[in-house]
Amino acid sequence: QVQLVESGGGLVQPGGSLRLSCAASGSILRIYSMGWYRQAPGQQRELVTVITSDGSANYADSVKGRFIISRDNAKNTVFLQMNSLKPDDTAAYYCNADILRIRGILPAREELWGQGTQVTVSS
Repeated sequence: QVQLVESGGGLVQPGGSLRLSCAASGSILRIYSMGWYRQAPGQQRELVTVITSDGSANYADSVKGRFIISRDNAKNTVFLQMNSLKPDDTAAYYCNADILRIRGILPAREELWGQGTQVTVSS
């Protein structure tokens, strides 16, 4: 079974920092892009940042200059360093991965989601 497991959320004061991690495991042949989405109460899920297998990254305008995404391809892990956090960053953060996996005896491309980790920015 393939899965994404996130860690690193919590409560932080405005201006503080948090680092999220997301590890992919299971019968994975290849990971294309990995990224982070977030969803605040009553809001739609939105893309925060995504990174390709060669390290190219894109960011939502709201987090540019404050958040940094990175990945360790050898460990199938992606990280999100969040700095200068604001109350508007409060949300459940979800890891996402575009993968190639074994399904039965054949390779299959699939999109994975993590279970989500809560980030709360409040004084």
